[in-house]
Amino acid sequence: MPKKNSMQIQFSSNSLNESFARVAVAAFISQLDPTVEELYDIKMAVSEAVTNSIIHGYENEETGEICINCAYEDEVVNIEIIDHGKGIPNIEEAMTALYTTSGDEERAGLGFTVMQSMMDEVEVFSEVGHGTTIRMKKSLGV
Repeated sequence: MPKKNSMQIQFSSNSLNESFARVAVAAFISQLDPTVEELYDIKMAVSEAVTNSIIHGYENEETGEICINCAYEDEVVNIEIIDHGKGIPNIEEAMTALYTTSGDEERAGLGFTVMQSMMDEVEVFSEVGHGTTIRMKKSLGV
């Protein structure tokens, strides 16, 4: 098994691609022989990040692009989800549990909370009008 590897995928911000993103990252990470729980956590965090990009970054439009950079070195997985959507005006507020800009009563406002509970580290960088980058890190076998 390689000690260091990376991959990058790019796809349209279509909600149908959320499951593709989750499975692609899981397939890449499976080379490290993660536990079922570790793989579930990573898949869930990726799913939440991509869904946020689609729903909030591009407001469900199918015209945007989402990029995922995924790398590992030894047993540490680094994942970046990047969109060039509308950006987040107040990251601290957006990362507060139950906060949502959606207006959709079905949205719980827990996306960032879920990511933080599943991963060891979550960082969010955003610029209004230019997009958002979510960086997540998970150590396997800990």
